[in-house]
Amino acid sequence: MKQPVLASIYLSLAAGIWGGMYVVSKYVLDYIPPLTLVWLRYGVALIALVLIAAMKRERPPTRGRDWLMVIAIGLIGYVISISLQFVGTKWSNAHTASLITASTPAFVVLFARWLLGEALTWRKLVALVLAAAGVIVIVGLGGSGESTLAGNMALVGAAVTWALLSVLVKMASARMSVLSITTFAILVAFVGMTPMLMVERPGLTAVQWNAPVAMGVLYLGIVSTAGAFFLWNKGMEMIDAGIGSLFFFFQPLIGSLFGWLFLHERLDASFWAGGALIVAGVAVAVRSGQSA
Repeated sequence: MKQPVLASIYLSLAAGIWGGMYVVSKYVLDYIPPLTLVWLRYGVALIALVLIAAMKRERPPTRGRDWLMVIAIGLIGYVISISLQFVGTKWSNAHTASLITASTPAFVVLFARWLLGEALTWRKLVALVLAAAGVIVIVGLGGSGESTLAGNMALVGAAVTWALLSVLVKMASARMSVLSITTFAILVAFVGMTPMLMVERPGLTAVQWNAPVAMGVLYLGIVSTAGAFFLWNKGMEMIDAGIGSLFFFFQPLIGSLFGWLFLHERLDASFWAGGALIVAGVAVAVRSGQSA
C-alpha cells in the first residue's frame, strides 16, 4: 500500500475518533473538572502505552536533543493544547468548539513552511480553502448555546498549539519511532499536568463516579489518547504536514455522523454539501502529495 494512502487511513481514523470525543467529553465534564479530566485521561493512556511499549521493547530517547523534542511535544501539545481544548469546550459550546478548532490546518501549513520548509503550493491552498468552506457549511457561522470570550480564546490557543505539535512530531519522527514519541511525550504530559491539579484540588475527590463517567474516562484515555495520538503521529510521519493536517477537518464531519447515528440528530443538505467540500479538499491535497 502506498504511503499517502496508508497515512490517509491513519489520519482519518484519528480524526474519526476525535470526532466522537466532543460528545463524550461534554458529558464527562459535567462530573469531572477539565484539568482533572485531562490528568485522568493521560494516566489511563500512559498505562496502555507503557504496556505496548514494553511488549515492543521500546527504549527511551538516548540523546539530549531527542529528549528536548519529546518534552516540547508533551508540554506544548499534550499539556497546553489539550488543557486549552477542554477548558474552551467547558466555557464554550460544541458548535463554536468545532468551528474554531477547524482552523488548526491553516496554522499547520504556516508552521510547516517555517520549520520544515514545505512548499506552499496552490494545490495545498485550494485544498485548505475547500475543506475550510466545508466545515463552515456544516457548522454554520451562527452558534447556538452560551459561549464566552475566554472559552473562544482558549480554543484558538488550542488550535495554534496543536498545529505546532503536528509539525514537531513530523520533525521528531525522523529520529525516533512514533510509539516512543507518543509514549514518552504522554509521560511528560502526565507529569506536567500533576502540579496543575492543585488548581482543582477538590475536583478528583468530588467526582460523582458512575458507569457512564468511568466508561467515558476509559474512552478518552485508551481510544482518544493512546490510540488516536499514535495514529495521528504515525500519519503525520508518512506525509507532508501541510497535507496531513487537512484530515483534521474530518472531525466535525464524523462528529455530525456520530450524532446522527447515536443521538438521532438530523442531517440536512448543508451537512452533505459541506462533507463533499471537505472530501474534495482532502482529495486534492492527497493527490498533490502523490504527484510530488
